[in-house]
Amino acid sequence: MTTNRGQFGSRLGFIFAATGSAVGLGNIWGCPTQAASNGGAAFLLVYLVLAFALAYPVLMAELILGRHTHGNSVAALTGIANRGLTRTIGALTGLFGIVVASLILSFYAIVAGWMLGFTVSYPLNVLGMESAGNWLTEFSTSRNLSLMAIFMVMTVGIIMGGVKEGIERWSTRLMPTLIITLLLLVAYVLTLDGAMTGLKVYLIPDFSKILSSQLILSALGSAFFSLSLGVGTMLVYGSYIADREHLPSIGAQVALIDVGIAVLAGFLILPAMYVAAERGVDIFSASGALLSEDTLIFTVLPELFATLGTAGVVLATAFFFLMSVAALTSSISMLEVPVAFIVERFSWSRRTAALLMGAAIGCMSGLIILNFETLFGAVIALSTRYGQPLLGLLLCVFVGWVWQRNSLLAELEKNDPNVRHGLFWKIWPVYVRFVCPVIIAIIFYRSLA
Repeated sequence: MTTNRGQFGSRLGFIFAATGSAVGLGNIWGCPTQAASNGGAAFLLVYLVLAFALAYPVLMAELILGRHTHGNSVAALTGIANRGLTRTIGALTGLFGIVVASLILSFYAIVAGWMLGFTVSYPLNVLGMESAGNWLTEFSTSRNLSLMAIFMVMTVGIIMGGVKEGIERWSTRLMPTLIITLLLLVAYVLTLDGAMTGLKVYLIPDFSKILSSQLILSALGSAFFSLSLGVGTMLVYGSYIADREHLPSIGAQVALIDVGIAVLAGFLILPAMYVAAERGVDIFSASGALLSEDTLIFTVLPELFATLGTAGVVLATAFFFLMSVAALTSSISMLEVPVAFIVERFSWSRRTAALLMGAAIGCMSGLIILNFETLFGAVIALSTRYGQPLLGLLLCVFVGWVWQRNSLLAELEKNDPNVRHGLFWKIWPVYVRFVCPVIIAIIFYRSLA
């Protein structure tokens, strides 16, 4: 079955694909701005603890379940259920995950299109094509539709290539590019006046804020969302892992790289914010709150780049290219969730399924663009604030309570006969059964509140 479905050709290929799925706009932009709003290093410390206290165990639940069933999210959840009711709930949960992944991609493609537009606009302005450059950065329906369509075509094209020739091939190209670009940007920004102030905020913790409920809840959300958990992306990627791979170690590598990139991004974003402040750009309100946290990337940073002359053009192009790559590596995993289901459930070709789902999600994005004020924020809230935590909670319930313990152990013993005597097996099953559902329930309650 695994051969027919496709399989990652190497451990490194899977790690790049999985970290590419996890590393998105939230890692590069969301985590650092959350740190800026919640005590800098204090947030960073809590985030690091919670990333491994929550994100890693749930990541392992998805990977183990995916490889055990070698199927899409619906097949995986129904495959471990042994009763009619739990099978029905599993099927509905899997379908709900497909819907949520599609909704996330529908708004994600819009934002990713903006990143593409900003990336191209700076070189165009240098070449004297200011009208084209301005069109790519100014909010308009035509611009939003065009850039979203281009981004979706890129995503569909990669998915059409399959697991090895599409997802793995491009992930092993895009992720090293992302990491190298991020390192170069960090190295340059840290040489600018004001950068050290931001670095101190990021690295020196204010322990008076470390027990703040707002800080802890923000760190909880960032830890959970930073690994693209809940919607089935990691489950589907896990279904393409060879049985010979040792899942606990491979999952730990994915978590470490993902969190490492999020932390590294802070060395870029926070110093850049204070460089902007040093050059007269307002980044904080009179009360000390971060201005326009969600849109700061399109307001403050362009103002900073404008003050740097020629260097600013290079820096801006590299930064928005970085964000575009991060968006693309995440989008291909989101599109793979519904494509995998259609290919396996209806025996369609991957090409047909990718084109169909790409067109359907593109239409959803178009509908959001045409009703932007009404739908954009609502779709984000429905999918990420409500849908994703609820799906994560149900996943933990299925792995911790529905899946028979002996079957779960047998899956882990495929490549580690002594796993039952190790620390992972002594802690993880109990942890994912009791601790993770409570933590995710807190996140979900916070979303409702």
